[in-house]
Amino acid sequence: MKHSYLTLLILILLGTFSSKAQQDPQYTQYMYNTEVVNPAYAGNREALSFGLLYRTQWVNFGDGAPNTGTFTVNSPVGNNMGLGLSVVNDRIGPSIETNFNIDYSYSINTSETAKLSFGLKAGVDILDLDYSRLNLPRDLYNDPYFDENNIDNKLQPQIGAGIYYNTEKFYAGLSVPNFLTTKHFDESSLGNTSVETTAAERMHYFLIAGYVFDLSDNLKFKPATLFKMVSGSPLQADVSANFLLYDKVTLGAAYRWSAAMSGLVGFQATDQIFIGFAYDYQTTDIEAYSDGSYEVMLRFELFNKPERVLTPRFF
Repeated sequence: MKHSYLTLLILILLGTFSSKAQQDPQYTQYMYNTEVVNPAYAGNREALSFGLLYRTQWVNFGDGAPNTGTFTVNSPVGNNMGLGLSVVNDRIGPSIETNFNIDYSYSINTSETAKLSFGLKAGVDILDLDYSRLNLPRDLYNDPYFDENNIDNKLQPQIGAGIYYNTEKFYAGLSVPNFLTTKHFDESSLGNTSVETTAAERMHYFLIAGYVFDLSDNLKFKPATLFKMVSGSPLQADVSANFLLYDKVTLGAAYRWSAAMSGLVGFQATDQIFIGFAYDYQTTDIEAYSDGSYEVMLRFELFNKPERVLTPRFF
């Protein structure tokens, strides 16, 4: 039963390729995955910082449910500059999409404790679409559309930009990871003018912000938010509240508007290693057919400045 629901969902998603927007992957631990959406964050942690994140969505929903993996690395370079690499692999149903981007930032010190960073992102998007991965209904088994229209290593360029402002307690950023509204495939490439199958990459706007409150010597509180806007889709709003205890353990909760409620936990295992977990409970009807969504992330850092070890950053 779950497989049939998944097939129906994927077919609906594929049907929306005509004049609809493709959403970028979503993350519950977006506060630890900032470089993926905003290149101005590169080098901001003042360390050689590596990040890994894996998200599996709608567990037990069936084969082809969405899952996403990201890899980031960034470091300050020279004076007031940062350089990084971000890789995103997103899979849903018959499609596999992978982005490779170089991230560059330049920062201006606006005060002794604040700076404003400007970032550029450039790279490629690679799309594979294999309809044989679908568990199709009987009446579609021999449909030539699904036999002849696979896509192999379709390359598209990506160019994005962002700005990021932060002090010791506050941060805010605005970014567009990809300005290019390219098309993955169109009617002429399918050889079937009676079928409209245009998948357009539309601009996604990301707004992030957060503030750290020192409640006591051993307790910090950080509310954070992320807004994602894209033409043709509803506004996505995420809000979260995280508590940091003894600079070691993070506990939090989050809410994605009309979509999910989440629990978050993190461990500063060593000065260099942070591990985070998140669980989403879907507030939509899809929760009846799945066991929620899970994320796990790992951050490893090599410090350029000894004082970074003594003053761990909460963002």
